[in-house]
Amino acid sequence: MSVILRKMTLDDVQQVIAIDQISFSLPWPVSSFRYELTENLASRCWVAELDGRVAAMLVAWLIVDEIHIATIATHPDFRKQGIGEKLLLHTLQSAKADGAVSSFLEVREGNDAAIMMYRKLGYVESGRRAGYYKDNGEDAILMNLEPLNIEV
Repeated sequence: MSVILRKMTLDDVQQVIAIDQISFSLPWPVSSFRYELTENLASRCWVAELDGRVAAMLVAWLIVDEIHIATIATHPDFRKQGIGEKLLLHTLQSAKADGAVSSFLEVREGNDAAIMMYRKLGYVESGRRAGYYKDNGEDAILMNLEPLNIEV
């Protein structure tokens, strides 16, 4: 089984919304993914497809020379296979080709799997937003990757 990394399309939105809703206690509003695909010029939307299913999704914003990872999630059926990491690496490589020199993201302090993946790719903690997540008051860890040392 090979993973196909490609740009998200409007046809993917229902599967992407399902991944978002099953993955996060505070999922994005349903309209957000359509907005990112059709109106936000800074948006870079990607999916990983496996056997005709969207296995993972990622939305990032290229702002000047920084790629901000807005959301990333892998469907539970496909977790722990490295698909999310491949998708993130692909996004970083694409952003670097488009002029990005750094990356930024926020992650729940309790999301150990994501934090380990980000650290593996070279992200470092750069700060915290206390009580950022409204559902449980959990802190957000701010992480940076600079320089964007991903091989293109």
